[in-house]
Amino acid sequence: MKIVKTKFKDLIIVQNKIFRDKRGYFKECLKEKLIKKKFIFQVMSFSKKNVIRGLHIQKKKSQGKFITVIKGSIFDVAVDLRKNSKTYGKKFNILISDKNNKSLYIPPGFAHGFCALENENYIIYSCSSYRHKESEIGIKFNDEDLKIKWPVKKPILSKKDMNNISLKDFLKK
Repeated sequence: MKIVKTKFKDLIIVQNKIFRDKRGYFKECLKEKLIKKKFIFQVMSFSKKNVIRGLHIQKKKSQGKFITVIKGSIFDVAVDLRKNSKTYGKKFNILISDKNNKSLYIPPGFAHGFCALENENYIIYSCSSYRHKESEIGIKFNDEDLKIKWPVKKPILSKKDMNNISLKDFLKK
């Protein structure tokens, strides 16, 4: 595994190691000792093509997330909402797929979302803390201040994500 730093403090890309042979492959996805973070909760999601999930954050008990795609590809976005950060309010995006063998560690204090790019997309999130439903909040995927260039014209959203708030409203809370 290889760690690639970004301009965002503690936000890192992991280039995973993959071992292929005639049977298939074996892939190392996560080494806590390399990232130096503890993950206590793991979830998996499946998304169809053109689904956008997010941008989600927990205001209290914020989660660090390690994102890995086991099948498919996603356009992944993280928005730095850590008030004392040099990159506060800035966005980061990356293509993560089963083919490029990249994973992303997003530290606590970031909003996170992604767009599913293939017909079947399976994503594993390893989280540093448990889900805290009472403090979950979402920022609009198409927020005018963030200007994220999503790779889809007609996204599929959940009812919950359709009601997400603007970045300006989030920052007022």
